[in-house]
Amino acid sequence: MNQKIDTRIPALPSGRRSSFLARYGIWIVVAIVLAGLPYVFSSGLALSTMCMMGTMIIFALSYNMLLGQTGLLSFGHAVFFGLGGFLTAWAMNAVVGTDSPLPLFLFPIIGGFTGLVFGVIFGAVSTRRSGTAFAMITLGIAELVSSSALILRHFFGGEEGITVDRTDMIHLFGLSFGPQIQVYYLIAVWCLISAAAMYALTCTPFGRICNAVRDNAERVRFIGYNTQTVRFMAFSLSGLFAGIGGGLAAINFEIMNSAQMGVGESGAVILMTYIGGIGNFAGPIIGAVVVTYLQLMLSDITDVWQLYFGLLFIGMVMYAPNGLAGLLALQQPLLQTRQLHRVAPYYALALAPGLVAVTGLSMVIEMTYQLSVKTAAGPAMEFFGVTFNANVPLPWIIAVVLFAAGVWLFLRAARLAGHVYSEAVTWRKMP
Repeated sequence: MNQKIDTRIPALPSGRRSSFLARYGIWIVVAIVLAGLPYVFSSGLALSTMCMMGTMIIFALSYNMLLGQTGLLSFGHAVFFGLGGFLTAWAMNAVVGTDSPLPLFLFPIIGGFTGLVFGVIFGAVSTRRSGTAFAMITLGIAELVSSSALILRHFFGGEEGITVDRTDMIHLFGLSFGPQIQVYYLIAVWCLISAAAMYALTCTPFGRICNAVRDNAERVRFIGYNTQTVRFMAFSLSGLFAGIGGGLAAINFEIMNSAQMGVGESGAVILMTYIGGIGNFAGPIIGAVVVTYLQLMLSDITDVWQLYFGLLFIGMVMYAPNGLAGLLALQQPLLQTRQLHRVAPYYALALAPGLVAVTGLSMVIEMTYQLSVKTAAGPAMEFFGVTFNANVPLPWIIAVVLFAAGVWLFLRAARLAGHVYSEAVTWRKMP
């Protein structure tokens, strides 16, 4: 008897479908967002900014593997970022004019391998200690490598660095990577792959034991784990992903110099991680996006933009130690109880005087800078389109009043918002 064979693919049970969406849904959404961003922000400046953000996201996430996941404060993480970028640039220049079939898309692997190798070398020394000693060792390594960059001029190019031309590489599938949008998609793909890999590491037993070393290294030793080995592995893997970020930076900027592996770059990634939120996987992503955008925006507005970053960093560490991601996480109970609409007006009420206080403080900073540094330009200055003389008392009085009144009103509004928040969190619908 002939039997008809059913060739239809059986549908997944609803439980398995929901499990699949719960596990991979967020990454599918992120991939769709990354693919669609150039159609929303299509200008050349926007594409260049998003390329920088993608590179910094990888860099910040790699640093979070040390600080947020393992509790290791490093002052020299840019070493792996810079060395990965330099080796990637040298490899790109080495294959120019040859018949090498290696496409540009694979060159960040060279940066990652470089970061891993130097992570193993430097990690074998630095991870023998923890806490303050570890931080000081990484600072010494950073100074050693950055100073060597000025001595080994043949390799690092001195202060000018070395340049590359990404369009000279093999054009696979007709991609020359001359247009910025092609570079954006290259960085976006690597950003997604690297972020997914680092997130997967946090979910493994190794990731959990890294958290245990961060929280209580003594207990980890009691249960039989070698904490130095755990720190060494985390240090090496973070160097791998930082090297990938450096390789992407070399492709994006087409130049690498010693400043990209100095203490300043290491300080920038600390800012990103702390402002975004250490320990929270989304924190460094938020911090990299916010800090990169503010760097580009503030540097066009004021010459003392780094001072504002310092003040922002101090404020976040003192009053929001969990970063922007922690502030967003505080709103989850409000979403669960559907009470966010009740607290939102009080947030706006606190935001208004906060902006007034920031305006007053900015006036004081800019007038001080005008009179102390830009003395040759005279006391006449412009602040948000308003021209005035910084050498007379009235602008100083206005600035001090704005700052003092803004701070006072902000504290009162913040206290009220906190009270309403506490009531909303504990609120439950009656049966």
